[in-house]
Amino acid sequence: MKTTKATENAPGNAQRNSVASAFVTGMLAGAVAHGFEPAALLTEVGIDAAALHDPAARVPLVQYGMLYECVATTLDDEAFGLFSVPMRVGSFEFLCRGALSAATLEEALQRICRFLHLVLPDVAVSLRRGAASAELLIEEVRPLTVQRVFAFEWLLRLIHGIACWLIARSIALDEVDFPYPQPDHATDYALIYTAHSHFDAARLAARFAPELLDQALRRDEAALAHFLSGGPGRLTMLYRRDREFAARVRDVLRETLLEPPSQDEVAERLHLSPRTLARRLALEGSSFRAILDTLRRELALARITQTHMPVDKIAAELGYADPSAFYRAFVAWTGQSPSAYRRMHAPRSV
Repeated sequence: MKTTKATENAPGNAQRNSVASAFVTGMLAGAVAHGFEPAALLTEVGIDAAALHDPAARVPLVQYGMLYECVATTLDDEAFGLFSVPMRVGSFEFLCRGALSAATLEEALQRICRFLHLVLPDVAVSLRRGAASAELLIEEVRPLTVQRVFAFEWLLRLIHGIACWLIARSIALDEVDFPYPQPDHATDYALIYTAHSHFDAARLAARFAPELLDQALRRDEAALAHFLSGGPGRLTMLYRRDREFAARVRDVLRETLLEPPSQDEVAERLHLSPRTLARRLALEGSSFRAILDTLRRELALARITQTHMPVDKIAAELGYADPSAFYRAFVAWTGQSPSAYRRMHAPRSV
């Protein structure tokens, strides 16, 4: 089984915030098979059609996400005509809604596997948990004949992106086995999946830390409405491994939540100007305020459901000078008071 390592194929700066043209060719393959003219679809979203004929060309993520929506809408198929049965527009929403009420990521992924069994009978998606790692497995039930490589690339990206969104954090894939020879655009895999990618495997197997399966879901209906407003194409820009500045800001804030620093102070710690930090976070689809709010929400829910810590102490630990401000924020996040949420979600004593 062939392997590519990060040191051998490290992505350069030119790859950030863009994708290889091979991903565009793959996304258009189903439309071409159904008789659509690819140049018209590309023109609609502002992509130069010449990119299809240049393996070295890069396409901005924004346009790529727009193409995602354009092709899905044109074909009425959110799987781009890659499978024998179309995944009708609206399937993505129902997939997310079906997973949203799960208690843990493991339960959510099991629901996702069952949903995909209903809408994509050409593939079998399953989850296996071991002591050392968890595995997401994707296998062909029927041969994939329309851009087989992109079909696997897209489906892993879809499941991984939704899983990351559900627990509001990036899930590091330790390694992935891909069931095809190493493609020319495999250097992009270091940003999209993992630098530890293996090829010519019998099936797709994506491995990650098993304890992540115990993570509680961090999203609610309001968050889902916002997520869906961008459509499935948003997944092309979320939770890529090049979101380094968002991760670095989050790390600084997590260490200093008792007295959270300002954006200017964080920028100084990272040896950047405030304007540069804001710009780089914007390029990664984030902002200082969004990172702080998400971190506080994640830690608040964990403390409310997993500890008996008094609410005013939780508020102080998360940097709220006034417990009433924490109370208002918590109600905005969940629609419930902290005490009501604790009664409903705290584990019961045996």
